Amino acid sequence: MTYGQAAGRPARPRTGLTDVVLAPLRAGTRVTAAAALMAGWVGLLWVLEAVDVISGHRLDTFGITPRKSSELLDIVPAAFTHFGFGHVASNSLPLLVLGFIAALRGIGRYLAVAFTIIVISGLGVWLVAPAHTNTAGASGLIFGLFGYLLIRGFVDHRALDVVVGLIVGVLYGSILWGVLPSATGVSWQGHLFGLVGGVAAAFLFRERNTISSAR
Repeated sequence: MTYGQAAGRPARPRTGLTDVVLAPLRAGTRVTAAAALMAGWVGLLWVLEAVDVISGHRLDTFGITPRKSSELLDIVPAAFTHFGFGHVASNSLPLLVLGFIAALRGIGRYLAVAFTIIVISGLGVWLVAPAHTNTAGASGLIFGLFGYLLIRGFVDHRALDVVVGLIVGVLYGSILWGVLPSATGVSWQGHLFGLVGGVAAAFLFRERNTISSAR
């Protein structure tokens, strides 16, 4: 059986001095880890694009060409491949900001969320993008992280994350125009399915509150 009180008095949370001292240190560790992860992630994109340019754009072959079975292997690499430094530059800041915020809840959780978004976005491109096109870039992940952060607080029932989601919505809400087929040469398919992937990830990796029992 489970009870929240003993001897007729409400149970009080046990917060020791060690917990009080270590809490800021743990928070600082999460911030440092999230910052390091995203700085390394974005840095990798720039390194890969430099390699692509030096090699005569050979890495562009890792983009996704729709409805070819062999191209399914390129779904993950495509999220790290770009068509020029301008392409990388346009994705770097939003990926850095949104990824950092998402990674504050834990590196493992962030990696699972990012992988889910990349796969769903890539599959969407593979299924519905126009024939004979080549799609690559981190924008699908960016749209996914936007959707993930936007609803994560509501799914997890965390007031702070709801506020964070609202702020993200205000700052980056204009990117939602990118899910519409309005710009030539822009993969609205990757954006749309990335957004879907972010929403799906919020539910797949939601925090579940557990209640311990005692006999």
